[in-house]
Amino acid sequence: MTNHSPTTRRIAKTILNGFDAYFADFQNITLGAKARFERAAWHEVHQANRERIDLYKTKVNQVLKLVHSVTSKDTGQLDLWREARAAYAQLIANHSNYEIAETFFNSVFCSQFQHDNIHDNYIFVKPSRAPDDKPLRDYSIYISYSGRDGLEYMIEDILNDYGFSVPWENQQRDIKNICAALRKAPLSGLENEKQLRVDMLESVFYRNKAAYLVGRMMFGGEVVPLILPCLNNGRGGIFVDTVLYNQDAASIVFSFTRSYFMVDAPIPSRFVRFLSTIMPLKERSELYNSIGFHKHGKTEFYRHVLAHMKVSNDKFVIAPGIKGMVMSVFTLPSYPVVFKVIKDKFDRPKTVTEEIVKEKYKFVSRSDRVGRMADTQEYTNFIFYRNRFSDELLEELKQLAPSKLHIDDKWVIIKHLYVERRMEPLNLYLQGASAEEVREAMEEYGNAIKQLAAANIFPGDMLLKNFGVTRHGRVVFYDYDELCPLTECNFRKIPEPQTAEQELSDKPWYTVDEMDVFPEEFRLFFSGNPEARKAFEEQHSDLYDYRYWQRLQERIRAGHIESAFPYRRKWRFKRSGSGALQK
Repeated sequence: MTNHSPTTRRIAKTILNGFDAYFADFQNITLGAKARFERAAWHEVHQANRERIDLYKTKVNQVLKLVHSVTSKDTGQLDLWREARAAYAQLIANHSNYEIAETFFNSVFCSQFQHDNIHDNYIFVKPSRAPDDKPLRDYSIYISYSGRDGLEYMIEDILNDYGFSVPWENQQRDIKNICAALRKAPLSGLENEKQLRVDMLESVFYRNKAAYLVGRMMFGGEVVPLILPCLNNGRGGIFVDTVLYNQDAASIVFSFTRSYFMVDAPIPSRFVRFLSTIMPLKERSELYNSIGFHKHGKTEFYRHVLAHMKVSNDKFVIAPGIKGMVMSVFTLPSYPVVFKVIKDKFDRPKTVTEEIVKEKYKFVSRSDRVGRMADTQEYTNFIFYRNRFSDELLEELKQLAPSKLHIDDKWVIIKHLYVERRMEPLNLYLQGASAEEVREAMEEYGNAIKQLAAANIFPGDMLLKNFGVTRHGRVVFYDYDELCPLTECNFRKIPEPQTAEQELSDKPWYTVDEMDVFPEEFRLFFSGNPEARKAFEEQHSDLYDYRYWQRLQERIRAGHIESAFPYRRKWRFKRSGSGALQK
């Protein structure tokens, strides 16, 4: 083992102690999720989510101050951090969460150097060791169940083992519903239930108003998700709302458009590895994000991008679609994300500032995204190979965002950008869509607006180009520069003209304040697409009525929190006999 100076050992120990303290506080907030769910304390749920997100930056700043206090040396010296990194690597060699501890070290370093000097000599650009590849059966994060005594007995054992402090509303009804749904499901190989094995994660996944029991079914060589969403009826009873049993359904539950779960995961990497077995198409970065470790998710994403660059040769290009007034957006065709850079000057008639745009994105990161807003990761000094940029893209960035760029013969460094999952812009999707696909997309578009509004979010600019279509066909909002809390808007009806001159005027003849919104004007969002407008109005014409929005504002101000389901409402079980509480 290499000897390090007392100073660098103190720095390394200080950062590791800080990480352990952060992780303990993170876990304590998370562990409160069970009681919040059982008490139906939904406002506390949202507050806890915000507290847990904000915790990371608070702890990093505290630790950096402590680092300054434990040494008299200049903490701006890179050689000091080179040695501290080596000492830290030794300290975490046997740490069960070494990979997240590495990310914490990186964050402290980046806070010291304002995200400059990003190099594996000073931080953990690459992991300090290979991932732990022990087989999952050696882990104690799940319980295995056998179907040898019949499906009903197995499901009953599963529900009983979770030990909620609130009784089941009607457990026998739920067992019957689950078994009936699984027997009707198109699951080839499940003919012999006695050969079925189910592994259920011991920890419950809490989010918004639901608790998710998450596991996997194994039969005939197949591995299939088994997810049981549980809801609280608000009267002291819990019920299973549906059963989900395919990869697409599981992927939507763990979607990048959803808020992070609260789940007791003492060793997150083991949970990520388990979840990968039921959602093999999801990247590790997405799974870390989904369970609340979004900062390490950023690290995993960056490492994955670097690895992808080594095995691909296509170039970054301007993203397809109508160009935005605020952002320059580019993508790598072989990689499913977009990179968004704030322009130095915004196109007219945009009046927001760069700081306002950044605040909007921060607002989204701390909000309930209800499955309708893309999770966005913010990066500083993101490094790219120059030879991977198309000439057209480089010229656009030089023209529109020169203050964000540092370019030399080898590198393009973008000083600030956002990374988002790539989706097909809704306006482009509609161009090649069939009549039925147009109708379904317009139903989704209207649902997205309504669900965001119910979560107290008004998109502002609702042009079709600001929404994307996911691979699951869901419509998601991704342009945040004009969104705001719904309760801050003033929804009005356009006044009737009093004179012929007013009726013929091409400009508003009435006063319009900054927060005034006229829902009648939403028809303009379908300019040039009468088919989409017709499909929208057949399904969502209520959105043109200012009174719809005012009623929603009243509900929000009265403290009502809407339910947002990550599955189709038609999949929900019927709850006959819901009045009888079962012990």
